[in-house]
Amino acid sequence: MAKEEVLTLDGQIDEILPDGRFGVRLENNIRIIAYTAGKMRKFRIRSVVGDLVRVEMTPYDLEKGRIVYRDKGPGGSGPPMGPRTKRR
Repeated sequence: MAKEEVLTLDGQIDEILPDGRFGVRLENNIRIIAYTAGKMRKFRIRSVVGDLVRVEMTPYDLEKGRIVYRDKGPGGSGPPMGPRTKRR
């Protein structure tokens, strides 16, 4: 097994935990603890309960993972964006 081999699974966030961690229920009904990937932190992509996410896991520890992609939940898009106002 090479170091680059990871498992990629889809899931849904069901709980927000302290220190930037999330409880994620995977598609096979297993619950894991996951944290956000560096790019998601860098671009300040926020995740809330109900969001569909893609999680990467190492085969060595199947109870922890890293959230690498977030899709909005079944609610559709976020709040409507109004016109941008210029700040002085």
